[in-house]
Amino acid sequence: MSAEAVDRVAVSGSRPSTPPQTSWFEFLLDEMLLENHLQKSHPDPVPVQLVIQFLEQAAKPSVNEQNQVQPPADNRRNRTLKLLALKVAAHLKWDLDVLEKGLTIPVLNMLLNELLCVSKVPPGVKHVDLDLSTLPPTTAMAVIIYNRWAIRTIVLSSFPEKQTKPGPHQMNMLNVVQQEKELTENILSVLKEQAADSIMVLEGSLGLKKDFYIHTLRTLDLLAADPSTANGETESSTAGLRISADELHCQVHYDLGGIFFQQGCSDQLAYEKAREHFQQTRELLLKFDLTLHVHLDEKRLAGYWNACRALTGALDPSDTQLNPYGQINSLIRTHNYQALVEAFIKDNVSLSLPNHLRQSVLREFLHKVQQGERGLDEVCHKLCVCNAVRDALQGEVLSVRFHQLLHKPRKHVVDFMLEVCTRSLDKDRSSETSKRKMVIFLKTLCESLAEPHLVFVVTAHKLFTELLKEEDRKILVEQMRKRSATVNLCAKPLPSFYDIPAAASVNIGQLEQQLILCLDARRIRQILIELHSMAERPFWRVNNKWEVPPDYINVILNIKDNLTKDLVYILMAKGLHCITVKDFAHTRQLFSACLELVTEFSPKLRQVMLNEMLLLEVRAHETGVAEGSNVRPPPDLVSRVRGYLEMRIHDLPLRQIVGEECVAFMLNWRENEYLTLQVPQQLVMNNPYIKLGQLLASTCKELPGPKESRRTAKELWEVVVQICSVSNQHKRNSDGRVSLIKQRESSMGILQRSRFITFIKKLREPLVLTTLISLFVRFHSIVRDDIVNEVTAEYLAIWPSTLANMQAVDVEAVAVTVKELVTYALTLNPNNQSWLITQADIYFVTNQYSAALHFYLQAGAVCSDFFTKAVAPDVYTDQVLKRMIKCCSMLNCHTQVAVLCQFLREVDYMTAFKALQEQNSHDAMDSFYDYIWDVTILEYLTHIHHKRGESEKRQIAIKAIGQTELNASNPEEVLQLAAQKRKKKFLQAMAKLYF
Repeated sequence: MSAEAVDRVAVSGSRPSTPPQTSWFEFLLDEMLLENHLQKSHPDPVPVQLVIQFLEQAAKPSVNEQNQVQPPADNRRNRTLKLLALKVAAHLKWDLDVLEKGLTIPVLNMLLNELLCVSKVPPGVKHVDLDLSTLPPTTAMAVIIYNRWAIRTIVLSSFPEKQTKPGPHQMNMLNVVQQEKELTENILSVLKEQAADSIMVLEGSLGLKKDFYIHTLRTLDLLAADPSTANGETESSTAGLRISADELHCQVHYDLGGIFFQQGCSDQLAYEKAREHFQQTRELLLKFDLTLHVHLDEKRLAGYWNACRALTGALDPSDTQLNPYGQINSLIRTHNYQALVEAFIKDNVSLSLPNHLRQSVLREFLHKVQQGERGLDEVCHKLCVCNAVRDALQGEVLSVRFHQLLHKPRKHVVDFMLEVCTRSLDKDRSSETSKRKMVIFLKTLCESLAEPHLVFVVTAHKLFTELLKEEDRKILVEQMRKRSATVNLCAKPLPSFYDIPAAASVNIGQLEQQLILCLDARRIRQILIELHSMAERPFWRVNNKWEVPPDYINVILNIKDNLTKDLVYILMAKGLHCITVKDFAHTRQLFSACLELVTEFSPKLRQVMLNEMLLLEVRAHETGVAEGSNVRPPPDLVSRVRGYLEMRIHDLPLRQIVGEECVAFMLNWRENEYLTLQVPQQLVMNNPYIKLGQLLASTCKELPGPKESRRTAKELWEVVVQICSVSNQHKRNSDGRVSLIKQRESSMGILQRSRFITFIKKLREPLVLTTLISLFVRFHSIVRDDIVNEVTAEYLAIWPSTLANMQAVDVEAVAVTVKELVTYALTLNPNNQSWLITQADIYFVTNQYSAALHFYLQAGAVCSDFFTKAVAPDVYTDQVLKRMIKCCSMLNCHTQVAVLCQFLREVDYMTAFKALQEQNSHDAMDSFYDYIWDVTILEYLTHIHHKRGESEKRQIAIKAIGQTELNASNPEEVLQLAAQKRKKKFLQAMAKLYF
């Protein structure tokens, strides 16, 4: 497309047309419209939205002549709307999966109650008292559908889920989310009270062997045409959609299995009932070649089935249908430990078992050993070896438990290790990466073994000789030989891990130097053991750069064993240093080793390390995002952050920075609903960052919001005002008079301003930053008290317009903060138009006109593809243009002023003429005449130059005015196109000057 065509499109504002969405009331006017609409491949609105709209309109209360709110009227309009909603559900074949996903519980409750009504279910009679066998087919089916939904809703409500804000198309009967939540809870409480009756109704339906019929669009039309027709054996009941007894029973068995499984937590026998129903479901599913009317999740059914068999002890290890979880559970239950080890070895190739499951199984056996069960030591050793080989192949850090196993291994353990290594690596199909990792593992094994004959067993093994080149084998064997001849640290069997003796030839200074440089957790431990065998002193003081947070020092220094104390302190200090240099891999290794160590003796330190590891993962993920990654955090990380924010404090040292970064993390990933509703109040009161995050989340959630919803914005305002306040310190002189010494930051704020700025610079969510910018811009405008030169930003109306105590505010701090905040926001997104305009305004009100013009032009450039399109009028408002004009004027660029005066909605001829009268213009003057399209300004230019005797410049102005496209007789479209072209070229020229 040519530049002229682009300009023409920009002027005409043409956009590709899209078909308008069908409104709900149109379906009232045309009886055939609904059926035609539902037959479309992509109807807009979609069926579930139509149900919401129809019921929303039918449930609207009416207002009588006395202006009193009355319940919805029972008139023809409302009855038709309810019928339309039922027709849409009938089109969906009453698929509860679809209806539950698209409708809220109150809406679906209203829809199904309307189904009971039109199906002539006797009102006021409990469903459990009805005899389904004597009811007409559609009536019985309506009762079954309602009670199926009732128990499914109970099951679904027991699942934890993120609270979401109602969308614009959801039913708006109550208008307030809290009221809708209360309504949902009331409905759930009723359904739970009637759960036993619903179960009895559905169990009774399993005894019916006849086919069922369900309402369709046609049967609903028949009922509407003759409302007095009884729902008996007439066309209106048997002409519906036929559902076979087997299909219905299959669905009912599945739903009953779900409710009994949910009840199994409190009643173990319920799991037996659930298993029987799921068994029936599986058998019925096998009968169907094509299940048209059975809607269930077969993967979830398989999960339910395996879970029920595991919980009831009905698993058969030889069952090939078992998933890996079930097979492992079955082997443990039947004490088939040899097969369990075999399964772990095979999994090293298939990688079907999650690593956390394998670790959990090992911990379970270790717990049994600690409880005194005999004969399980060998199983623990084998499982530990299997897990270590799996970790090695996946590039994970080998556990401390495996290293402990290598301190005094027997030959058969080493033989088993080599067997597992051989079977875990398919040498023909394994990748080079896997082989390389196996080589590293074998080298580590050699270096860890103290007995030379065991090292020989490894180096002589077939796998070792196949994977390592001859040169590498020779080098490794030579290293092993030298190690055993000189610094043989493990010349004798060790009674415990802490008993590694030190070599006399290695002095303390050398070991301390190694300790400072080393980042390997196991090597650090070995060095400390050697140091403590030479001298008893606190080696955590070796390097004054090792720093542990003050919150933790007392807990660590209270550790009685000096070696353990040194080890915990140094591992934590080195890990924290690695975080600062963004070496997250070493930090994970150091923290993992420290966690494993403290878990054995200190629950308090264990939680401390878990908190620090959480902080590590949050920082690692946020660093990745800062470097360009757009990957959302894994659900496990979000869950751990929530767990920290919900943690109850029991004499546990907590670093505020963990809460600070967790809150910033939640704000950055838009978890506003969670911060607002679920964080414990005790933690909010103890951690100012969580309090600040909660207020920010609440304010962002309500934006733009009506005036009455700005309570949280006012709370946030008051907190920030306190942070930026000062208190005066007075001193009494010798003569008794009181004099002001200095101003200090007010102690009333929840945190210091410097810490507040540091917290802000951890945020990157645009809406949160926009909210903070808006707050400080309003704050800055109030303390400056300059109505003419105010900074602009979004959402200014939500903040108060006055301050109660202006004298207590640190004006300079507010000014500095707003500049820092906007500058930081622009480092994250230099193309945010709103922030660019705010930055430009800040420079403008501080008389930095060149910088202001730079950002005004940048704001226009980013929204117009560097001025190839028209700048949106909401970006270049008259106020912005007038400020650009003043900037040019103050820079003595008067010709630019004249050109910009044309951009205003009404050309400012007075300012333009005054600017053109200036003779000391610092811009290129006549080179800008080609950008003037207003003939009046051009005529004035020719007059000025003639009056001054400037003939050459006069000729340039005459040439500009003589262009045919500026002829006043041209059509308006041609004139607009000429203006648009000149605007574009002028702004591009200005950008080259000021960028």
